[in-house]
Amino acid sequence: QVQLQESGGGSVQAGGSLRLSCSISELPYMSTCMGWFRQAPGKEREGVASLYSGGSTYYTDAVKGRFTISQDNAKNTLYLQMNSLKPEDTAMYYCARSQSLGCSWISSFYNYWGQGTQVTVSS
Repeated sequence: QVQLQESGGGSVQAGGSLRLSCSISELPYMSTCMGWFRQAPGKEREGVASLYSGGSTYYTDAVKGRFTISQDNAKNTLYLQMNSLKPEDTAMYYCARSQSLGCSWISSFYNYWGQGTQVTVSS
């Protein structure tokens, strides 16, 4: 059973930065997609960034130019570098991994999820 564990959340002021990490218990033996999602209180979970095994990255419009997804296979870790944070970025952030080809913004596409890490951005 693949396990994911997020860390790195916290409270920052608008304009600040955070780097989230997602520790992965095992690397996939096939091409797969790793994603970062977030869920604010009273809102649906939404995709933020995703990275496919071949290196392709995808970002939702709200974070383009501010967030960067990356992976260090030697450390079995997925990262989300978040710069120029805004109060609307406040949410619980989750990492997820799929077992299907390609990437998607649909939550059900992903098979494994972490417990989440809270990010709070104050104005």
